[in-house]
Amino acid sequence: MNKIEHIGIAVKDLQASNLLFEKLFGAPAYKEEEVASEGVKTSFFQNGPNKIELLEATNPESPIAKFIEKKGEGIHHIAFDVTDIVAEIARLEKEGFVVLNSVPKKGADNKWVAFLHPKSTNGVLIELCQEII
Repeated sequence: MNKIEHIGIAVKDLQASNLLFEKLFGAPAYKEEEVASEGVKTSFFQNGPNKIELLEATNPESPIAKFIEKKGEGIHHIAFDVTDIVAEIARLEKEGFVVLNSVPKKGADNKWVAFLHPKSTNGVLIELCQEII
């Protein structure tokens, strides 16, 4: 793993949260997009070298909707940049981590993504990200 790629925050209202984070960082989101396969709308903020992803559910069955229903708004995941996501998935599976999707899928912000189950990472959902070239 190379670095923290972003921190994902689950929100009920993306537009209201965008206004809040715009005030917090003094700059608007640099990108908004929908990831239909995950049932989510996202926006990304840059703060120095760090990125924050806000996630709003687009349907009540999406993982974000279920997360908010259970835990409320807040930090949903920490994403790490990796050079070779397929090799990293294999390495982590060999180390005993529970990988939620052993085949990377297209995520937001032009990334291949895979997730590690929080039960195998001290309660933190971990996302692996690799830039799609």
